[in-house]
Amino acid sequence: MGLLSNRIGKESLKAGDHIYSWRAAWVYAHHGIYVGDDKVIHFTRGRDQEVGTGTVIDILLVSSAPKRSDTPCLVCTNEDNDASMETNGVVSSCLNCFLAGGALYRFDYAVNPALFLAKARGGTCTLATSDPDEAVVRRAKYLLSNGFRCYNLFKSNCEDFAIYCKTGLLVAERGVVGQSGQAISIIGGPLAAVISTPFRLVTTNIYGMAVMAVGVYCASRYAADIGNRRDVVKVEVEDLTAGLASGRIRAVENQLVVPAESPAVTTVAA
Repeated sequence: MGLLSNRIGKESLKAGDHIYSWRAAWVYAHHGIYVGDDKVIHFTRGRDQEVGTGTVIDILLVSSAPKRSDTPCLVCTNEDNDASMETNGVVSSCLNCFLAGGALYRFDYAVNPALFLAKARGGTCTLATSDPDEAVVRRAKYLLSNGFRCYNLFKSNCEDFAIYCKTGLLVAERGVVGQSGQAISIIGGPLAAVISTPFRLVTTNIYGMAVMAVGVYCASRYAADIGNRRDVVKVEVEDLTAGLASGRIRAVENQLVVPAESPAVTTVAA
């Protein structure tokens, strides 16, 4: 893992890698799981829209998205790899279409805290440990066939999808931000500014205020990382698609409770 960049060459890719590519002006990065044979499984808003909020923010996001080519990709449209087929926004594309002309980066897992904090922007690494590559590919392919949760920019986006495929972990508590480092960074920046404001009573030095704001921002990123959070649970992909997406799974005391068709209840513990 590089300190300044996670950029890699295509020759170093292996099935099970969590990859991403920054879009224009580095506004956001699109994430997916490389499953081998030049294929990437990734999560979108649907109808080829990588991101979206339904608000005026979309003007900025859409303007930064890559321009779609009018010429169909011969790789993605062949019989074995049809990118037009999607399940609740989960799609399979060739690597070139996924990158959309951008550079290739690999998301890193099980990084040490110092290196995590050195990465000023979220969405590039995590303290959490990845599951074996075989399990990662199996989850991604299963979700391609059966669907993932409803898309939400802050609670269930492409990075959340990739992190789930890599770890099997989901945030159990409703109403909170998901495990996406990008979303945490977006929220953490303004939060740092707000929280650090009272410290003006301690110091009026602009540099001191800046250091405090950066400290609060880094602390919020560290505390909210999925490798540190206590509101996450491990969920088998079959249980996820059978219950969570349909609303039949509920969070109870840091557990996901999956009501069965019969009176019996299946509980997936953390």
